Amino acid sequence: MADRTDSGNASQRSPNPVQVQKFLGGLDYPVDKATLLDQAENAGADDRVLEALRALPEQEYDSPTAISRQLGQLH
Repeated sequence: MADRTDSGNASQRSPNPVQVQKFLGGLDYPVDKATLLDQAENAGADDRVLEALRALPEQEYDSPTAISRQLGQLH
């Protein structure tokens, strides 16, 4: 059981970019961090996706790829 808990904690901290992007559809880029969070919340994103987005730097993102790249650097 300890292994399951450990991997659960890891996945809660870092959803993969595909999981994040499914909540960000329909955005017009560039967008700022607040807009990303609003969109994800309105789309029903779960806590781990919202936490990952909250951990992103405050900046404008010009594409889904830019978001994914920043998410990858959080690991």
